Amino acid sequence: MAIRNIVKKGDEVLNKRCKEVKEINTRVLELLDDMTETMYEGNGVGLAAPQVGILKRIAVIDVGDGLLELINPVIIESEGEQIEVEGCLSVPGVYGKVKRPQRVVVEYLNRDGEKTHTEGTGIKAICISHELDHLDGVLFDEKVIEFVEYENDEKEKD
Repeated sequence: MAIRNIVKKGDEVLNKRCKEVKEINTRVLELLDDMTETMYEGNGVGLAAPQVGILKRIAVIDVGDGLLELINPVIIESEGEQIEVEGCLSVPGVYGKVKRPQRVVVEYLNRDGEKTHTEGTGIKAICISHELDHLDGVLFDEKVIEFVEYENDEKEKD
C-alpha cells in the first residue's frame, strides 16, 4: 500500500466523468488499498479515484462504521433532504453548506466483484453523495448554498 498525492481543485481530472471498471484485477485492488490509506492519512471520511488522478468509478468511505469500498456505484434510491457543512481533501480550507438526500441506497461491486448494496443515512448519505459526485466530475463547492469560515482546519473532510 502507498499514500497517493491528492489532486487539488484546478486540475482538470476533477471535472471529468469517470469510466466504469470493466474488470477487478490486481491494479484495482491496489488502488482501493492505496485510496484507503490515503484517505486515512488525510483525516478524510471519503475519497474518490479522480482525487488521486484516476478516472475510474471507484470510491472508499469510512464515516466511523467501517470501510466501504465502492466499485461502479450507483444511487438507486434517495429520499428526504439535509443541509450540512462539507469539506473536501481536494478543496482544502473551503467549507460550505450543501443540500443532500437524508437517505440513499447505493448499489456497487465489492472488491470480490459481487454486486451488493448499502443504505446510508445522515453523514453516510452525505459522504456517498459527495463521493459519487466526484465520479461525475462535480466538486462539492459547486453545490454550496453558503460558504462557512472555520478558525482552524480540523473539520473532517470528504
